[in-house]
Amino acid sequence: MEILTWSTLSTTEQKTALKRSPLIGDSGLEQSVRAILDAVATQGDTAIAEFNQKFDGFNSAKIGELRMGEAEIAAASARVSPELKAAISKAMGNIDVFHSAQQFRPIDMETEAGVRCELRSEPIEKVGLYIPGGSAPLISTVMMLALPAKIAGCEQRVLVSPPPINDAIIYAANACGITEIYQVGGAQAIAALAFGTETIPAVDKIFGPGNRYVTEAKRLVSQDGRCTVCIDMPAGPSEVLVIADSDANCEFIAADLLSQAEHGPDSQVILVTDSQAIADGVNDALTRQLAVLPRQDIAATALLSSRTFVVDDMLQAAQVSNQYGPEHLIIQTRFPREVLKNIRAAGSVFLGAYTPESVGDYASGTNHVLPTYGYSRAVSSLSLADFSRRFTVQELSAKGLIGLGQAVMTLASNELLDAHKNAVAVRLASLEK
Repeated sequence: MEILTWSTLSTTEQKTALKRSPLIGDSGLEQSVRAILDAVATQGDTAIAEFNQKFDGFNSAKIGELRMGEAEIAAASARVSPELKAAISKAMGNIDVFHSAQQFRPIDMETEAGVRCELRSEPIEKVGLYIPGGSAPLISTVMMLALPAKIAGCEQRVLVSPPPINDAIIYAANACGITEIYQVGGAQAIAALAFGTETIPAVDKIFGPGNRYVTEAKRLVSQDGRCTVCIDMPAGPSEVLVIADSDANCEFIAADLLSQAEHGPDSQVILVTDSQAIADGVNDALTRQLAVLPRQDIAATALLSSRTFVVDDMLQAAQVSNQYGPEHLIIQTRFPREVLKNIRAAGSVFLGAYTPESVGDYASGTNHVLPTYGYSRAVSSLSLADFSRRFTVQELSAKGLIGLGQAVMTLASNELLDAHKNAVAVRLASLEK
């Protein structure tokens, strides 16, 4: 990767050096995705079948309905090896434990005498779960989405994935309690979840990472007046930033960088270190490890838009990381928790030499659906709370309204909202009779 010395760069050069992959900035992307959304919104299953054939070479009419039947699910599950089933079970256990611990705790209190306020939570009724399945079938994403949705109590959980769906994705979905599995991917799958078709139901909220087209489709449907659907977060091409000091292991760092670079050509990886020797050593390790990767062409393309920054110290390393706002942040230093104290923006953080990003992707228990593009400065990683909606309740007694009413009327009057004032005034007048 290109090595740059951070302190020698101007402010403008620093911002330029931290830009995401240029593959993300496709000016025709919105137009292409919007055309897909419009087709699905007006033509339903017919458009889905055409896009399945066009983008995935999948003949829906020949295979049957878009929805997988019980027999198909059982047959696919039977083809999954015992070893893989055991690994899925292990991961499910940790994900279940960590997300179950996030159960909502309601609040019910009096803010003052006679004024009762509550915070409650209810599961989102219908959720759509998008599982990437193109060049890398993301079995793990099934667990990251389906288990929290089940724990939260979402009534209808609809899973979509590009056809033909990998057997292990089908098995994991079934193991996580998913009964609705539809064979459709890409922007057209997002459109189906947003607008609904003759076969695929419209949902209230769409979850899941994806490529540029999926990410753009999620953004567009969340702003489309033809539907009322929310999305989890901007979650597109994968990113990792590694902070390393002179004690770090170059082979470990290179392996972590390549684990994200292999996701796709529009992925991006960054190394921030205070050691020139580490910067050089990682480049050597990258060359060696890249040569034996089956997905080396994909990773090599991603590395073209990736770089290393040599900084003055670990405080500056944290500042660079915060400015970038990575999806994944690995801190491989002598005292990683000291560096962590200065971290303000990251989707998920991995501490120490023996915590590769891979464990969070699969089985540690945390969720791997994370904000990208620097949105981690304001957007949280996916959690159980995202599958519920929180709402407030208030109840005032007559005494409570008497105590609070004058303040409300004064504020309403100063906002020139006399009807608001009157709603309190008529009640107070009734209490004086």
